[in-house]
Amino acid sequence: MRKYVGGEKVGKGTYWKFSDGTRVDVLDEGILPADTGSSFIRVHPGIVLLAGPVIGLFYVFSLPFIAVGTVLVLAGKKACSALFNVLGNLASFGWRPSEAHLTGKKKRNKKEKEHR
Repeated sequence: MRKYVGGEKVGKGTYWKFSDGTRVDVLDEGILPADTGSSFIRVHPGIVLLAGPVIGLFYVFSLPFIAVGTVLVLAGKKACSALFNVLGNLASFGWRPSEAHLTGKKKRNKKEKEHR
């Protein structure tokens, strides 16, 4: 199979763009749509029609595994978040930046000053 680039002059046929699944039908000679970095493959229309059910069958078989994987990932993220929260509370160093003791030095009584 030969790859064709967008903007290239091609003959009659069906061209398939794999990046987004776009199908372009050229009735006589024509120019492929010129997108940045797009590449097309010339495919017989019968192959395109057969590829649809095969891709759908693969999707149906893989869907349960995708669902189980999604649940496991979400449960893992939740467990790790709880674990990091607990570890963060254990690793507290007593630093309290919201408290500011700006009242100045404690004033001494006159009796204490005279005593010294």
